Amino acid sequence: MAHISYDARTGQTENIFARALNKIGETLAFMAEANPRLQQAQALVELSDAELAKRGLKREEIAGHVFGGWV
Repeated sequence: MAHISYDARTGQTENIFARALNKIGETLAFMAEANPRLQQAQALVELSDAELAKRGLKREEIAGHVFGGWV
């Protein structure tokens, strides 16, 4: 049985399953953003091409450098 609530202030119905799926999505996004490899990749993406070159990297090599065999 589905549970549906109605918010009289907004005139909107909200399905409990939709709220649960939204919360799961938010949690997965938080977990992904907290991943150290993703943070490292983001830091490298924010560098200029000259700064990457000083580190011996090209922009298209960032994913392979950070994630190794995962890409």
